[in-house]
Amino acid sequence: MGGSETVDVVVIGGGQAGLAAGYHLRRAGADFVVLDAAPAPGGAWRHVWESLRLFSPAAYSSLPGRPMPPQPGETYPDAAHVVDYLTAYERRYDLPVHRPVRVDGVHRDGPLLRVETGSGTWRARAVVSATGTWSRPFLPAVPGRSDFRGVQLHTVEYRRPEAFAGRKVLVVGGGNSGAQIAADLAPTADMTWVTLREPRYLPDDVDGRVLFDVATARRRALDEGRGDTGGVASLGDVVAVPPVRAARDAGLLKALPMFTRLTATGAEWPDGTTAEADAVVWCTGFRPALSHLAPLGLRGPRGHVPTAGTRSLDEPRLHLLGYGDWTGPASATLVGVGRPARDAARQIADLLGRPSGG
Repeated sequence: MGGSETVDVVVIGGGQAGLAAGYHLRRAGADFVVLDAAPAPGGAWRHVWESLRLFSPAAYSSLPGRPMPPQPGETYPDAAHVVDYLTAYERRYDLPVHRPVRVDGVHRDGPLLRVETGSGTWRARAVVSATGTWSRPFLPAVPGRSDFRGVQLHTVEYRRPEAFAGRKVLVVGGGNSGAQIAADLAPTADMTWVTLREPRYLPDDVDGRVLFDVATARRRALDEGRGDTGGVASLGDVVAVPPVRAARDAGLLKALPMFTRLTATGAEWPDGTTAEADAVVWCTGFRPALSHLAPLGLRGPRGHVPTAGTRSLDEPRLHLLGYGDWTGPASATLVGVGRPARDAARQIADLLGRPSGG
């Protein structure tokens, strides 16, 4: 594409949230495009570490309209299976994905929103931002981080344990990625797991199906003015997927409290204890990738855009999808993004003055 084109809706991001939005926009009869910065389908699933598995069986990890098929020999599918599923999903529904297209900014343009890209301009009556968080890893401002002479990498850069065999590795972070990467490294590396607080494991029988139900129940309670149930956070921080459970039960996941600072050769704790390290893996989370929305001036607390459901409070032509519970219960998951995508498409259909398609 070059020059300028006008459509009903521009969806920014071609991962799972963008595809779910496309499915429902297609049912609503909207004229839309999906702009994806990546060169191929699959979203962030193309870039995760090799041992990563879904929290739930395939049947409970599906986008709207098409169940994910089971992966032969696997109860919990791996990332490659998810990439294959998303690729087939995009093809099955003939979604108009343009790639690679990087969006530089979204601007108000009279009755339309103007989406500027490196290969041209799109104008639309509504925009769905579905860029996720993977492209914006968060690194904490830990003293001494610039002094450390070893290797430092974030979750987004970690691939496999063999690269660290026999080396001293600090894994920092008490969430799911920290626990899973610590479990991945424990058999082959001299691994030390460091967390801000003692890891809180969810009950062993809790998987993605339960997490989705809990997140949905919390959102329903809040919407109805009832007390906050606490949601998933009330259950714990770490889903005990089989590799994590095995490493935990084998005594390989003994977490130390967070160190005070990094040194040139390792880390130091408040009591003066030190540990040498060849590498640090920062499993410290992500922030929403929203720089393309900066021209709209919508930023709220913690980098979030204030929303009612998925719709921006200050720019009703804009919907945000898939960034976490603030844009829909469990909306950053495969199974959870369908409902907020449907709601966003219905509101956009109302804006366009046409039936939503169900």
